[in-house]
Amino acid sequence: MIETAVQVEPAWDDAVDWEALAERAVLAAFRHSPHGPLVDDSVAIEVSVRYAEDDEVRELNATYRGKDKPTNVLSFPMVQPDLLEGLSNSDDGEVLLGDIILAHGVCVREAEEKGVAPATHATHLVVHGTLHLLGFDHIDEGEAEAMEAIERAALASLGIGDPYAIEDD
Repeated sequence: MIETAVQVEPAWDDAVDWEALAERAVLAAFRHSPHGPLVDDSVAIEVSVRYAEDDEVRELNATYRGKDKPTNVLSFPMVQPDLLEGLSNSDDGEVLLGDIILAHGVCVREAEEKGVAPATHATHLVVHGTLHLLGFDHIDEGEAEAMEAIERAALASLGIGDPYAIEDD
């Protein structure tokens, strides 16, 4: 069972149900990854999603990545990738998988550049962040292609087009 804990700063549009968006995105990422069976497992796996402001994300990015600027999404895994397979055997029945933090201003700017709604782009970022919590990365080309394939499938299941498609003019 996947649980999503959500916090939303006031800058984020209150017309959007950010909690429901995060829940759908996290579940889609799980379902389309090799860890899909965990969705129906009895262990409670929690993913924390925080819709923050750029200053908070800039501070976190500077502190933990040595980059003094905001970025669109940060993920902080709490479970080592080699331990993910054993999550269903957790002794206490609860596992905090990790935290995902999105930067409002960066998300809105990137959405405008892509010609999509901020909620659509935020969905992609939550899927992307969840995959990082599940041990995926995009450091080399092979890893990036595998991660992007899962992102495309997860987003398609939510009715969102390929975020990596190159537009022909």
